[in-house]
Amino acid sequence: MDNGFAFFDTPNTPHSPKDDDLSFLRLIRSRKVGPATFHRLIAEHGSAAEALRALPQIAAEAGLADYEACPEGVAAAELSAGRRAGARMLRCDSPLYPAALRGIDGAPPVLWVRGDPAWLAHPTVAVIGARNASSLGLRMARGMAAGLGEAGLAVAAGLARGIDTAAHNAALPTGTIAVMAGGVDVIYPAENAILAAQIAEKGLLVSEQPPGTEPAARHFPTRNRIVSGLSRAVIVIEAAHRSGTLITAKNALDQGREVMAVPGHPMDARAAGCNALIRDGALLVRSAADVVEALAAAEDAPVARPAAIAAPVPAPQRLAPAPARLARDSGGPVQLEARILSRLGPSPTEENMLIRDLGIPAAMASAAILALELQGRVTRMAGGRLALS
Repeated sequence: MDNGFAFFDTPNTPHSPKDDDLSFLRLIRSRKVGPATFHRLIAEHGSAAEALRALPQIAAEAGLADYEACPEGVAAAELSAGRRAGARMLRCDSPLYPAALRGIDGAPPVLWVRGDPAWLAHPTVAVIGARNASSLGLRMARGMAAGLGEAGLAVAAGLARGIDTAAHNAALPTGTIAVMAGGVDVIYPAENAILAAQIAEKGLLVSEQPPGTEPAARHFPTRNRIVSGLSRAVIVIEAAHRSGTLITAKNALDQGREVMAVPGHPMDARAAGCNALIRDGALLVRSAADVVEALAAAEDAPVARPAAIAAPVPAPQRLAPAPARLARDSGGPVQLEARILSRLGPSPTEENMLIRDLGIPAAMASAAILALELQGRVTRMAGGRLALS
């Protein structure tokens, strides 16, 4: 859809090859610049270098005095740390960067990898689940991962305790990708140090965080979007009703991936999330054979969206504001920002619906939204949604 403004939606096209690694890193590591804002700035200014030059002025117009982009020395130190860790940086304009991940909202501008990046081009399925998994759940994870590997699929997971660890171990002989919440050289949990070393040798470790970064709570949800973004399908084996595993399942739905779940006993709290997914439309699977068959059948079929995770959003009606309304409602930057904030809350709001509700040109609204992002007052979420920070 043509929205009349270059960075209304997150762009997923490759960026200019003239950007160097230092400029790329400086932009994404600059204060108030996350992945979505990074892509918006690139779309508006054409390159990371030009966006860096424009950033202080953009910040000043957003009310941030004395704003400075990430210093060259900080980005250079990250590049050096990556080399010391034996890691490689992949930019989102690199041919080695996974095409499936590049297509998601807020795709990571850079990935740090240890191992063979060729695995990023391999057909992949995520196998995830509870950290406090039952013995039956662990056995299912091992059998599922081994069977998927025998079918020619790589297995992705988050290197967590429980289901993730079992899946990685079983898929070592055939290929596995571990997406990490911290740096690719910071192993969490520590007991998976040997497993991580084996994955680096036979598969791939991946992170969007700088090398040396200790994992923090805020890193795990963003890690989860990469797990699902790399995968054709996400298989859930044991998950509590409210768990990080279900966040990954929701990400998968937002990204257009298949969601599959292994059923469990209704009296087991660890199966509540899986059973709810199946009740609301996720595909019930019992083995890798079920998964392979479903993937083949889904080639030309729409993806089911379990209602408990993400109810369909009705198509918004088009609003064609009258010139008088534009003159009355647009106001100055401060007034416009206040109007945007008054229409947002903790629950996500579709950006295109917000702009239509404002009744002003997309260019004007997008510039104000970007200013609020840089101020840290608005957070951009997957699926083109906004919420108060």
